[in-house]
Amino acid sequence: MESKEYIVRKARPSEFEEIGKLMVATYSQLEGFPKPSEQPDYYKKLAAVGEFADKPSGTLLTAVSPSGTIEGGVVYFGDMQYYGSGGTATQEKHTSGFRLLAVSPSARGKGIGKLLTEACINKAREEGNRQIIIHTTMAMQTAWKMYERMGFKRSEDLDFMQGELAVYGFRMVLE
Repeated sequence: MESKEYIVRKARPSEFEEIGKLMVATYSQLEGFPKPSEQPDYYKKLAAVGEFADKPSGTLLTAVSPSGTIEGGVVYFGDMQYYGSGGTATQEKHTSGFRLLAVSPSARGKGIGKLLTEACINKAREEGNRQIIIHTTMAMQTAWKMYERMGFKRSEDLDFMQGELAVYGFRMVLE
């Protein structure tokens, strides 16, 4: 199955809890990423991912299979002041960002992460923003490589520490 069979759309409030569970399951399985016992507040944020949709310019997007199964999610921000990360990213102007990209372990390798990322890039362009920002960690090498293949460039000025976890910034200039 390829990603073109999936649709990306705004998540419905009735789906928020399921997407939160998918995110917790996805992140807790990453080798080298803090576990729920090590960063409980972060995992509470993942579980309550639907709350990001309540923020100004925040949108929870989901990737849905042809059968209606939720296979991924991401939070998009059209205004970085609501992005909620550490570091300087929230000060970027005319900039979009996305966070908390997750793909169901059973759906990996089908292009869903790329599909969700493309949806965020397209939304940023539609809104007239000049760039889009994402953060990732060393534990997320699949995503890291995907972002680089898609044209994101490392931006050390966006790096920050989340507790003991190094978080790395990337940006894509939109034309």
